[in-house]
Amino acid sequence: MGFLIDTCIWIDVERGHISPSDVALFTKNEPVYISPVILAEMSFGAEIADNERIRQKRMAAINRLRKKPFIIIDEMTGEIFGRLAASLRRNGIDHKYRVQDLWIASQAIQNGLKLLTRNEKDFIDIPGLDLVIFSRK
Repeated sequence: MGFLIDTCIWIDVERGHISPSDVALFTKNEPVYISPVILAEMSFGAEIADNERIRQKRMAAINRLRKKPFIIIDEMTGEIFGRLAASLRRNGIDHKYRVQDLWIASQAIQNGLKLLTRNEKDFIDIPGLDLVIFSRK
């Protein structure tokens, strides 16, 4: 077991809104993994920063994330993604605006990881996902 931590949590840590010890209250001693999708979202945020100081701060956060083990996206991830997107569509939900979230969820399901997020609405309707909602205790 272990955790995949959603981008929103890493952004809050980077901005100082929550601390790594806040996150550890949820993850305890379980391993924490990183998705290439999360790295992509964080890199996008760094590249569009309004000034160089913010960009450098965001790049430093990305470099800290790189120390965590990454999980890969492979053909099984793609199959899971397709099943999840089809399931949402059957339930009348358009997945087009949730592509990154579906990739993250697909990786969590594939690897038997819990997904820690603040954004319950982005993941609550995804079948088979072990979702953990971050809230201040």
